[in-house]
Amino acid sequence: MNATDRQTQKEVLTAALRLIRKNRRLRALDIADRMHMPLRSYEHFEAGGGRVNLEQIHRFAKATDSDPHALIACLTLGSPEFALRCADNKLMTVLMVALQELDRDYGDTIAALDVRTLVAAFTHVLDQLGDLAERREQEGRAWLDAGVERLTSPDSADTK
Repeated sequence: MNATDRQTQKEVLTAALRLIRKNRRLRALDIADRMHMPLRSYEHFEAGGGRVNLEQIHRFAKATDSDPHALIACLTLGSPEFALRCADNKLMTVLMVALQELDRDYGDTIAALDVRTLVAAFTHVLDQLGDLAERREQEGRAWLDAGVERLTSPDSADTK
């Protein structure tokens, strides 16, 4: 990994930490307290000072009830937003636990899986999850739109 890659990773991590902190409506001082560290040390961490530190990432995730594995994955994906998108549902932690169980249950037989099978399986599952998320979003919006229409319709009181 060259210096440009490290800088980019630091920028991604910094953006992810700030996105999550702001989404949680927390101040840097709040997180520093929860991480049991001085404010200046936390600010240095959030600003991308020093090396990427897995222990601090895990402490931050615990302090903000977010997904530490999504924070790590966002570095590879180059997407701070990914860490925020996974903060509540813990998508990457769920995936890591499932992979841990796969390793425990199947061990060396995992090596027999070929790339084509893995790509097909993961693509299929992830497409299904994406479709489900879109359907739920559309259903939620439709429900809300209908509710707003009932609230604002002059004859909504008559249709009970």
